[in-house]
Amino acid sequence: MNPIELGLFSSRIESICDEMGAALRRAAFSPNIKDRLDFSCAIFAASGELTAQAAHIPVHLGSMAYAMRSIVSGITWQPGDMVVVNDPFRGGTHLPDVTVIAPVFVHGQLIAFVANRAHHANIGASAPGSMPVSRTLEEEGVVIPPTHLLRNGSWEWPVLEQLAGLAPGALQQQYDDIGSAGGSVELSAAVGDFFAQVSANRVGALRLENLIAQYGVAAFSTLVDALNDYAERLALASLRTLPAGRYSFTDYLDDDGAGTQRIAITCAVIVTEQGVVVDFTGTAPQVAGNVNCPLSVAAAAVFYVLRCLMPEQTPACVGTFRPIQLLAPEGSLLNARYPAAVAAGNVETSTRVVDVLLGALAQAVPPRIPAASHGSMNNLAMGALLADGRRWDYYETIGGGMGASALGDGISAVQTHMTNTLNTPVESLEAHYPLRVKRYEVRRGSGGAGKHRGGDGIVREIEFLQPATVTLLTERRTSCPWGLAGGAAGAAGINLLNGKPLPAKITFSVQPQDMLTVATPGGGGWGAA
Repeated sequence: MNPIELGLFSSRIESICDEMGAALRRAAFSPNIKDRLDFSCAIFAASGELTAQAAHIPVHLGSMAYAMRSIVSGITWQPGDMVVVNDPFRGGTHLPDVTVIAPVFVHGQLIAFVANRAHHANIGASAPGSMPVSRTLEEEGVVIPPTHLLRNGSWEWPVLEQLAGLAPGALQQQYDDIGSAGGSVELSAAVGDFFAQVSANRVGALRLENLIAQYGVAAFSTLVDALNDYAERLALASLRTLPAGRYSFTDYLDDDGAGTQRIAITCAVIVTEQGVVVDFTGTAPQVAGNVNCPLSVAAAAVFYVLRCLMPEQTPACVGTFRPIQLLAPEGSLLNARYPAAVAAGNVETSTRVVDVLLGALAQAVPPRIPAASHGSMNNLAMGALLADGRRWDYYETIGGGMGASALGDGISAVQTHMTNTLNTPVESLEAHYPLRVKRYEVRRGSGGAGKHRGGDGIVREIEFLQPATVTLLTERRTSCPWGLAGGAAGAAGINLLNGKPLPAKITFSVQPQDMLTVATPGGGGWGAA
């Protein structure tokens, strides 16, 4: 295969994912998608194997790459179909992350799939923001098994109405009316976001059909195979730069929000000539609270860390992950059984898996591994039912300090590792919700000391203008992000309501003028000061 032709093909197919993301962002209604960019887009082969992805959210993309084969194999696909799914035990992550999948047919033959995953702030949980301090999956919202959202290009209105929390027949009647009389319809944010996801897939399918038409089906399939083989060679060459051996590390989650504290995550990284085995034997059993993970989320964290050791030009396709084997005992924290609660597993536990894997790899290649970053997505969910019957829901993650490395200081006030979202701008937050941001600043001095200092965390202080219900799902409030090579740990995070400490994981009510302060952890330092 001509390497120039293969490089161009890789760039062209990845650009389709980028364009899908741009379409989704521009069409979305909710700040969570259009401002924070909490979404991801990818292309898969007809078998469900990853072909390309954009540089969106690592926890979304790695989990889709791991689980898509099992999702698509159980469905009889027709042109114009789209299927929606969020079930964590059927390839999802947690319930707010809703995936929409569309097949791509050429001359009647199923050639590929396009898919996007986006975070919905209201997926039917009793707690606003659909990120409760839960003990079962059902408490976290509506569980969607693979279900047709469109058939042959036509909407399955009852499905969309159920997902959006609308009365049966409400949407279909509106669209029948405007279809016959002209005019427009006012969409809720939930309905608008699903429309945006469908539109993004339509863009991706059209662009992919055009690309396949240019190459021809046979040549396209040959290029996909060549791309996977090239990615596998690059990945294996990179992993072989790690010294052969077994490297182990253990770190701990603070708690599960249901009484279990200091929850161990243990991994052994076994490096051989054939690749890398990541074995999580020794990790704690699944717990009562919601920090459990489906195996796909643990896989996403593993793929992310090892992908970071590979050259920048390594394609994001299934070939990249062939030399990586994952082992996690069934019934453990990282391979939980249904109906375990998983809302925080996707966000908090995945982040700790990254820390554990980096801790093990630091024994193999110390100069290449950074100290621990802030180690929490610092999840904040809130909302209320208003007097006129409308409901508002909001969810955000708050950045922190990045760990320092042999190359220099860590970066302050950023999202790290498994999340790749932006912050919600103050102007957007205050325009959409009854909230006022009083402070939003760098938490000076929270990064760990060292030859290279860890990045500092963030202080975000929000005043409530109306009564609301609030949930915090946070980590690194009792444990600290560790330093490396003699560097000091970063400061632990702090949650406060009107100046009084709050637990790491809690749901509570607020009144007008109440003040919530979230001070996020700093990153660990690197090297002796």
